[in-house]
Amino acid sequence: MNLPILVVGLLLLGGCTSNPRSEVKQKATAAQRPNIILLLVDDMGFADVGCYGGTFVPTPNIDRLAAEGIKFTQYYSAAPICSPSRVGLTTGSAPGKFNITSFLDTRRHNRQCEQADFLVADAPSVARQLQAAGYATAHFGKWHMGGGRDVDNAPGILRYGFDAYASTYESPDPDPLLTSTNWIWARTDSIKRWRRTEYFVDKTLAFLKSHPNQPCYINLWPDDVHTPWVPDESTLDAYPNGTEKPREFKGVLAELDRQVGRLMAGLREQGIDDNTLIIFTSDNGPLPNFDGSRATPYRGSKLSLYEGGIRMPFIVRYPARTPAGRVDQQSVLSAMDLFPSFVTLAGGASSLQPRTDGEDVTPALLGKPHAHTAPLFWEYGRNSKSFRYPLGRDRSPNLAMRQDNWKLLLNDDGSQLELYDLARDPKEVTNVAAQHPTVAANMRQQILAWRAALPAPPEAPLTK
Repeated sequence: MNLPILVVGLLLLGGCTSNPRSEVKQKATAAQRPNIILLLVDDMGFADVGCYGGTFVPTPNIDRLAAEGIKFTQYYSAAPICSPSRVGLTTGSAPGKFNITSFLDTRRHNRQCEQADFLVADAPSVARQLQAAGYATAHFGKWHMGGGRDVDNAPGILRYGFDAYASTYESPDPDPLLTSTNWIWARTDSIKRWRRTEYFVDKTLAFLKSHPNQPCYINLWPDDVHTPWVPDESTLDAYPNGTEKPREFKGVLAELDRQVGRLMAGLREQGIDDNTLIIFTSDNGPLPNFDGSRATPYRGSKLSLYEGGIRMPFIVRYPARTPAGRVDQQSVLSAMDLFPSFVTLAGGASSLQPRTDGEDVTPALLGKPHAHTAPLFWEYGRNSKSFRYPLGRDRSPNLAMRQDNWKLLLNDDGSQLELYDLARDPKEVTNVAAQHPTVAANMRQQILAWRAALPAPPEAPLTK
């Protein structure tokens, strides 16, 4: 979008925050296919926002999403770091199947991590699947599944099934308004660091407005909760490279909440609020963790397979079909479940879906708790040189598995076996492997077999 179009979009949105829902004619019915907005925050901890116990700053708009929808307490990302977690969401499959196990960076870094340079274009894509089902599709925000730095051959975002996009530096197609230099952000960017989420919300609302008779699927993936934090011009003057201090974190979190409020108001203004499904979640755990407070009550952080690195806030709001004010403490959900569930909600034929690792959890998204039938698996780390963080007690083994209430962690060489009963010990304090040898042995066998079945790391950059 060029600047004149952006200005027009802002004028159209002016004043919408004061328009109460009761004044807008809502036309949604259960038979309509919903708009789907996947609002994926970057590095948000389980306890960052008020409705999950956060006390950093008030987050009334995010809390209202939960009050008007369903708040889940047992949702898991596909990985404890950004690139593989996003691959899991996009493909509905374990990111290791595409050889993406850490954040994507330079070719040298990717080789050191024993991973690919980008997600291959022919990988399953939820956007492509919904596009085939008649949806208009868009990606606004961080991509980080290939492109940037010296990786100049990553497929363009349109090749994954998107009709429109605006993305940041860590993509094959960075928006020039966000990337005046060859880096993530700069003082000279036309859209300043602290205005990015506003920009992406404007893009989202404009895209919806331009498709009044077509359902839309939109990735709204803001990146401002990821360090370095730059909430305003004065911070940039004081910290030219950004900062990781609590004061600035509170600033970016407050701004994110304001933009969630603008998004919701814009949906009401367009009369599509009732028939829009919003998923609010995070790609992985927080870093810095401020002495564990951002992931409370869980152990771990970003880069860790303990709960604090992979258990995420997850809110579903879909007024036409979901109950309001519900807290689901029973359903165990995975990021990989969203692919088949979105296809079902979009009216797509399940027989035409590519095979994924996720389960269709549509009933849970609509208010009926879901018991996950298959175990969940995670991988983070293929060598000790590139995967040596976080330090201390939050550094986990490089494999993890959850089956019912049991959580097993293990290194792929068989060392450091840990077993936790999450029903009794959600903070993962007491390793009970010795007390439950049969459970530990069975899960150990499963997780090592799962790891052995993943493809071998690439020996050279992928060019497909």
